Amino acid sequence: MELSPGQRRAAFAVVVIVLAALGYYLIVPAVRHSSARPAATSSPSPSAPSTAPASAGTAPAAASASPAGDVNIYSWLPFTQQDLSAAASVTTRFSVAYNTFTYNEDAAAYVASMHGLITSQLATTLRDAYQTPGVARLRSSQKQVSTGTAQITSLRAFGASSMTFTVAAGQQLVTSDGTSNGSTNYAVTVTGSRSSWQVSDIELESAGNT
Repeated sequence: MELSPGQRRAAFAVVVIVLAALGYYLIVPAVRHSSARPAATSSPSPSAPSTAPASAGTAPAAASASPAGDVNIYSWLPFTQQDLSAAASVTTRFSVAYNTFTYNEDAAAYVASMHGLITSQLATTLRDAYQTPGVARLRSSQKQVSTGTAQITSLRAFGASSMTFTVAAGQQLVTSDGTSNGSTNYAVTVTGSRSSWQVSDIELESAGNT
């Protein structure tokens, strides 16, 4: 039986509400938990990202218990709520460090601020980008000092050993010309398992990482 226009609109609205509730249920508890952990305070800078795509996952696995009567959504996912919280914490701490740097800091010190949070391959990529002659010269001549902030906005993709978050990364940049504030949306991929996660890729949200 063909639905009337009004019935089709009602069905579409129900689907949108269910998807929004699912996203809220997944992300908000994990982000609240991760925000209670100490954040890294070190030095990042805008740089050219690498390209390591994350695979979308479908295989369910055992998950933590939920209150009686509630749907245990983690029984459908290849990770637990604790896994999600740990991955979100690493993502947030890295994103803060990524936009935190100072003009008198070299590439080694900048990357050291993310020690333990990133893979060795990403460390090499960020080190090379930070010391690119034109970028480094501008940072030094303007006496740039940057402070980063970060907020996860969604879980974009996941697999058994990877998750990709979208992150609103804020930056307060102080230079010899004054102070400016900005924000950029990134897709940040972490790989690992349980409490052991590292960022393996960062790209503009519009560029990929899906």
